[in-house]
Amino acid sequence: MRASGTFKVVAFTSASIAPDAAASIEKHYEGDIAGHSATLFATSHDQCDDVSSCRGVEECTCVALESFEGTVSGRNGAFDFAHSPATADANTTCADKIFRIVPASGTGLLTGIHGTGGMAIDADGTHRIWFDYELG
Repeated sequence: MRASGTFKVVAFTSASIAPDAAASIEKHYEGDIAGHSATLFATSHDQCDDVSSCRGVEECTCVALESFEGTVSGRNGAFDFAHSPATADANTTCADKIFRIVPASGTGLLTGIHGTGGMAIDADGTHRIWFDYELG
């Protein structure tokens, strides 16, 4: 099955573990995927004025771990997923990522969820997410 939706970043706060290298992100989701998440986001890069897009650097790599709570295709619950590392240069973003749902992390009607997913950012700034998943 595939579920898809859009999300907005509503908070992006730098974490204290390494200046400008890690942040916590809050997201709100709409569509077949509806709910909210908390994300630990980390980058490795040269000097970077904007860690969310890596603008102003030659290259950087981004990775994240995200905890989602809400509904997927009408099924309520929670699960975690890991963002695979993505590399960007000064002309791109770390947006084109692949996700892997953390095994055995599903709760509620999402217990047993497993699979992969991804995200992309449209030219107008809309963030899109999808999961190709199975239950059980």
